[in-house]
Amino acid sequence: MIAPDLLELLVCPLCKKPLAAHPDGMPAEITGLQCTQCRRLYPVRDGIPIMLIDEAILEA
Repeated sequence: MIAPDLLELLVCPLCKKPLAAHPDGMPAEITGLQCTQCRRLYPVRDGIPIMLIDEAILEA
């Protein structure tokens, strides 16, 4: 998915907190990076993280 060294550089565009790779408990077809603070899930499409707040999935 995302190279670990790149993941260390990426932060949530909304709250500027670190991101984690595909969270446990989410369906396998939903791949992305989840903010450790606000819990938004930013999708990864064709290996490219979509870091737009409007594209994020907000965890219930």
